[in-house]
Amino acid sequence: MRLMSQIKFCLFVDILLRLTTFSSTVQGYALPAAPPDSLATQQLLRQVEAFQGGPAARFGTVALSVRRLRDGTELIGYNARQSLPSASTLKLITTATALAVLGSTYTYTTTLEYDGTIKDSVLTGNIYVRGTGDPSLGTWRFTGYDDIATLMNRWATAVRQAGIRRVQGRVVGDASLYGDITTPDTWPFGDLGNYYGASLSALNINENLYRVFFRPGKTVGSPAEVLRLDPPLPYLSYRNTVTTDAANTGDQVTIYGVPFMNQQWLTGKVPMGEPANEFSVKGSLPDPAFFTAYMLQQAMLQQKITVSNGPLSVGGGLPDALTGNGKRVEIARQTSPPLSSLAQQTNFQSINLYAEALLRTAALALDKSVRSTPASIDALTAFWKSKGVNLDGFRIRDGSGLSTVGALTADNMTGLLAAMSREKAYSAFYETIPIVGQSGTVRSLARGTAAAGNIRAKSGSIEGVRAYAGYFTAADGEPMCFCVLVNKFTPGQNRTITQELEKVFVGLVGLSGKEVVVSEKSGK
Repeated sequence: MRLMSQIKFCLFVDILLRLTTFSSTVQGYALPAAPPDSLATQQLLRQVEAFQGGPAARFGTVALSVRRLRDGTELIGYNARQSLPSASTLKLITTATALAVLGSTYTYTTTLEYDGTIKDSVLTGNIYVRGTGDPSLGTWRFTGYDDIATLMNRWATAVRQAGIRRVQGRVVGDASLYGDITTPDTWPFGDLGNYYGASLSALNINENLYRVFFRPGKTVGSPAEVLRLDPPLPYLSYRNTVTTDAANTGDQVTIYGVPFMNQQWLTGKVPMGEPANEFSVKGSLPDPAFFTAYMLQQAMLQQKITVSNGPLSVGGGLPDALTGNGKRVEIARQTSPPLSSLAQQTNFQSINLYAEALLRTAALALDKSVRSTPASIDALTAFWKSKGVNLDGFRIRDGSGLSTVGALTADNMTGLLAAMSREKAYSAFYETIPIVGQSGTVRSLARGTAAAGNIRAKSGSIEGVRAYAGYFTAADGEPMCFCVLVNKFTPGQNRTITQELEKVFVGLVGLSGKEVVVSEKSGK
């Protein structure tokens, strides 16, 4: 009997121990009972759980994935396998792919060419600007590179120095590298006429944007007059219904337009009381290749080089209406900044055009048969799968995250970021990511906290979505990566969302890389 009592007692103690271990779990997380280095994890999980259940996110989804770089182990996964919109955090995947495939020193080259024959200063043929997808051609962002006006004047001079005073033909913007309509068909219509919805071309110029300058009215509700377009676009027609709002209300203008259509509609409001009584907003060029040809022809006319016919563009989904006159001769060329600089601007300034360009360029390098954005996405996906990245739930629709129906999982993102840390271009990629509290679109985030200066993160924001992803160093010095996605948050709760995300950032830098692995948890 005594032996049976001892056996029963041992069983009772074992059951108690199991119950104690079970009670130390956090709603589905199999956590050991309070090892010191798991306290930070448990605190972060409780915080995320409260975030999910709070008024700002209870009707949506909060997802978090945290992964250790040295072995790719996921330490925290909260809703991490639910496909959610990534917004502009997708640019991390696009720039990582481009740098891994092309290398940080890769550059684009755009060439000025002619075909036909030159006799007595007359070119019987055409002048071409041949694009290879450079998104930075003619931009103002990079020191030591020509802006659009300087570039056009230099090219017109090159034409003149080639002995050409008259062109019996056309100036052609050659965007034929891309034969498809490059605008992703899931981009919102309301974005397409605005600068952030500028469509990709094989021949981009001035980041495919222009500015509209308005003169606000004297009273709220009065019409706002269009003063000018910069650069000038005399071939563009528009209907202006923009009105005047109170001072300091900012840009509320939407420009409705579509690729290859030279008609746009200006709607919304501009604030009164601006300096010089004018206010500018940015729109997207309907056909960047045509605009390039137009601007070059204008620069040539300034140098008294005449052209018998109007400018023309080919490629980008347009039928090739030009057969040409034989082999082309290069007159001049323009080389882009290195890819590392382009990728940094993509991530620091969140430029959709740059991301779409890098997606297409990297995909062509991987597979010469790629002829569309969907095929480019397939090439990107195959590349990372070959690196062992789990891409279940990966449903992206573009390279920038502007698409509202594209989605990925937090686990996809951290798996890819961890894989990128093993690539030769990782150090260059790491430098392209803004620093929380210091630079880029995250410069004002988490200032005065332990997270400021200790996390590199790309932000993402579209309607109802806030997202961040990147790298950080844990409290014990372990390199880590993370992704946090918030989808369908409560309207009007932007400030609360920011505060909760800042708490998550502080929790991240307090983690230990030696934490136990946390299993996937659903917060729904």
